[in-house]
Amino acid sequence: QVQLVESGGGLVQAGGSLRLSCAASGIIFNNYAMGWYRQAPGKQRELVARIRSSGSTIYADPVKGRFTISRDNAKNTVYLQMNSLKPEDTAVYYCNTYPPLGNWGLGTQVTVSL
Repeated sequence: QVQLVESGGGLVQAGGSLRLSCAASGIIFNNYAMGWYRQAPGKQRELVARIRSSGSTIYADPVKGRFTISRDNAKNTVYLQMNSLKPEDTAVYYCNTYPPLGNWGLGTQVTVSL
């Protein structure tokens, strides 16, 4: 059973940066593409970025050029570097496999103020 622990969120001013981390266990990490997802208040959860074991990536249009997803297969960890943050990036951020398995972690709150 996959377990996912996200960290690194916080309160930041617009234009600032944050780096999120997600530690995964209970799966053979190398076998899975991993994704970062987010859910803003009143909205559905959406994919932000995805990275395959090979390192190939895709990004949602709103974050292209600002966010970078990476992974360390030796540490079973996936990262999301977020730069030039905007208030509309405010959400709870989750990681999961891509496509997602049934379990979700608690997420990490990112709040971007004006």
